[in-house]
Amino acid sequence: MNISLNPVRAKRGTGSRAIETDAVLPLRDPRDKAITILGSTGSIGGNTLDIIAAHPQRFSVTALTAGDNVYLLAEQARRFKPKRAVIANEAHYDALKAALAGTGIEAAAGEAAVCEAAAMRSDIVMSAMVGAAGLKPTLAAIRNGATVALANKECLVSAGAVMNREVERHGAALIPVDSEHNGIFQLFDAAHPERVAGMTLTASGGPFRTWTKEQMRKAPPEQAIRHPNWNMGAKISVDSATLMNKGLELIEAFYLFPLKASQLKVLIHPQSIIHALVQLVDGSTLAQMSAPDMRVPIACALAWPERIETPVQRLNLADIGTLEFSAPDESRFPALRLAREALEAGGSAPTVLNAANEIAVRRFLNKDIGFLDIAGIVERTLEKSDNVNLETVEDVLECDKEARRMAEAVN
Repeated sequence: MNISLNPVRAKRGTGSRAIETDAVLPLRDPRDKAITILGSTGSIGGNTLDIIAAHPQRFSVTALTAGDNVYLLAEQARRFKPKRAVIANEAHYDALKAALAGTGIEAAAGEAAVCEAAAMRSDIVMSAMVGAAGLKPTLAAIRNGATVALANKECLVSAGAVMNREVERHGAALIPVDSEHNGIFQLFDAAHPERVAGMTLTASGGPFRTWTKEQMRKAPPEQAIRHPNWNMGAKISVDSATLMNKGLELIEAFYLFPLKASQLKVLIHPQSIIHALVQLVDGSTLAQMSAPDMRVPIACALAWPERIETPVQRLNLADIGTLEFSAPDESRFPALRLAREALEAGGSAPTVLNAANEIAVRRFLNKDIGFLDIAGIVERTLEKSDNVNLETVEDVLECDKEARRMAEAVN
């Protein structure tokens, strides 16, 4: 099953579970949306707060959560005045509580507290936590019937089928925030999916797009995290350098949109101006374009179905002059091939792929392995793993844990 692309759902009821109805209800005033941000101190979280700050009459903040950056979290909380601020690392609880003393903002800590914040009543929950750690909080929001602005691709990669079932069961909705998926979201006619022949996700190619394998073999983490177009965290920047990020996005797209794996393609586009292409059955191709600035898809997700102004640079195609495109080279960037094979294999393969990649990237950032070893560790972990069906969240988490153990052991 694929996730419905219509995030505007008519609901009634005031409890934690909203009840869907076929009645046509008026849209809420778009200037009155309460937002919870899971991962507020990361790049997506910071950009989300930037949009909220630009439109204080439209948005308020219900809760903010972070992993370890307690002082930035406290600073954000003092500025945006959420009801609750949560630090996942319990060792920082006293520091957060002290920093928020006298503000009236509730301080909390721990994984359970992050999930509780995700389940607080909000109009939109921005899921911006990095990696599989975002799975439980995102599911908590989904089970509360929330509209989730999804910036955590690893949730759908590791648990796509499970998340789809929970979305259907609880009447939740997803709005993708990744620039490529958000571009498709804007172009895709969910009422007539039969009109779509395929879709293409673009990739900049990362900092090593023109490098040889020998050059990449010697590349240090400091070079891998220097993305040419986007300002992102270390993990996603390394994923972009290996093209694993685009592979994860292929899997995410499969669970977001009602198409077959064979209808999903990747195109290298160094300028990162065109984010997504949708091919129609009549031969037309639609493109979504904007400057490479994550505030564009974030604003789309927060305001949907309305549109709001953003402080981003406007496109001037005459100044840009030329847009380049090429097919991805999977011999130099095998991570993309591994992701496609995991998607085609189904079952637990995407979960193993994601878990092994997170471990391999961490080992690379710690300088324990070389850049080319990242894909090698992922491939060997996939080879050693049995492909099984994952029916529950517990199945996913157990598979994730075992895959991480195996990836740690790969030399």
